[in-house]
Amino acid sequence: MKKILIAIAAVLLPLALNADGVNDDKPIKQSKIVYLYPEGQAAGKGIVENGVEITLGPGEDNGKHGPETVKPVGMVYDIGDSARMEFYFAENPNGLMIINCPGGAYWFVAEVNEGYCTVEWLLSQGISVCNMFYRLPYGHKTVPLTDVQNAFRYCRYHAAEWGIDKIGVMGFSAGGHLAASASTLFVDDITRPDFSVLIYPVITMEPGVTHQGSKENLIGHKWTAEDEEWYSLHKRVSNRTPVTFLGLSGDDTAVPIQNSIDYYYALRQHGITATMHIYPGGGHGWGFNHPPYRKGDGLGSYRETFKADLAKFLKDQIVK
Repeated sequence: MKKILIAIAAVLLPLALNADGVNDDKPIKQSKIVYLYPEGQAAGKGIVENGVEITLGPGEDNGKHGPETVKPVGMVYDIGDSARMEFYFAENPNGLMIINCPGGAYWFVAEVNEGYCTVEWLLSQGISVCNMFYRLPYGHKTVPLTDVQNAFRYCRYHAAEWGIDKIGVMGFSAGGHLAASASTLFVDDITRPDFSVLIYPVITMEPGVTHQGSKENLIGHKWTAEDEEWYSLHKRVSNRTPVTFLGLSGDDTAVPIQNSIDYYYALRQHGITATMHIYPGGGHGWGFNHPPYRKGDGLGSYRETFKADLAKFLKDQIVK
């Protein structure tokens, strides 16, 4: 594995809980921030470095050209021109990088428990991270996946420089749908993840099984049957879908567990190596939201089991 040649800037910062018992501050500092569309969406351009066009343009414009809105519990809205990748490089790297997609029902990005707190744990495992602040649809369903695919293009371009051997994708809830979209709707080898981690993911748009808010925020209140079919991702699994980890709670009342079960079954039907862990408790949205980031832990006594299960899966992805 190649040695990373850049300076490591990710450091721990003091944590303070607010009145809601949630830490809104970034627990770590990113090494660098790269905007996906440096000239804004309207320019129709991606990232160019030293005269080389590394990524593609934004495709659709989601209409968000002003500042973001951030709620006290770490919910970031109105991401448009500000769509970006925040990079964190492991101090003791193992050659893996994850493009991380926090959830938020395709309405906001949950920057704390499914973002920064996740990043800190991944760094402890020797995994570098590209943490996504992807554009939200607001009536333009293609934009989140466009952003993630451009992130893959950027990371692949710099992989050798950073000492990265494999790049995977990780997502939570609606971010899990986005990560599964990246794992099934990729357009070439560059945008295809090497592995996939889906935590309590939304998978299907089918009535009675989907998460209705995520569905309506992605494909609209007046969706078409074609969109409903296309974005039901268990139907998009192929023999090229990457090896996958699924983690969820059996008592999840927000996103029915049938989402993960259908995806797992589709993976197995296509001969894809997959592991699914269903924890008895925890509900939905537990991410890495536990002390010191929060007073309590929704996943409770299953937290360490989850971490061990995920660590084992990720260790298996390291190039020997």
